[in-house]
Amino acid sequence: MSAPSGDDRAQRGRGGGRPTRDEAAAEITRLLEPAVTAAGFDLEEVDVRPAGRRRLVRVVVDADGGVALDDVAELSRTASEALDASGVMGTSPYVLEVTSPGVDRPLTEPRHWRRATGRLVVAPLTDGGQVEGRVVSADDASVVLDVVPARKGAAPKRRAFDYAALGRGRVQVEFRRTDEPDEADEPADEAAATRSPAEPD
Repeated sequence: MSAPSGDDRAQRGRGGGRPTRDEAAAEITRLLEPAVTAAGFDLEEVDVRPAGRRRLVRVVVDADGGVALDDVAELSRTASEALDASGVMGTSPYVLEVTSPGVDRPLTEPRHWRRATGRLVVAPLTDGGQVEGRVVSADDASVVLDVVPARKGAAPKRRAFDYAALGRGRVQVEFRRTDEPDEADEPADEAAATRSPAEPD
């Protein structure tokens, strides 16, 4: 990765030094979101945090069909080039990690619920209590769940919920189901990491 020019460093110095974690994440989001969107993905999260003498820049991306390892590698190259060209990271060494969301990612957007189709989820109800069920379908306004019955052995009941009636949903970890594809068919949930040139091997 190339270091920013002297002019870039001077401009950053006049601006008051290194931005805070939140400011850096917001700046990187603005920088990367157009390229990630153009590649057909959603930029879900950017996190910047200390990692020893370096900084870790974690970029989380997702898509309806999942994120394959080749996608992660290509997006990592794109993000690395954009960060280098902008000088947003200054001269400090950093590690860039591009990854897809883990199973613990909260369901807060309609696209999150849509991508959880077929999964068992739990969500708090805004009027109290919670609901557990398997996602049947989801659109921009609501999600349809096969609700797990309170009585063991009873059949699930299909219900539609407006998102306003639900809090942050969570996908539940299950033992392997017989109708799930083999692991080889699953989208990759691994990260590709690159390092800045200032970081030693």
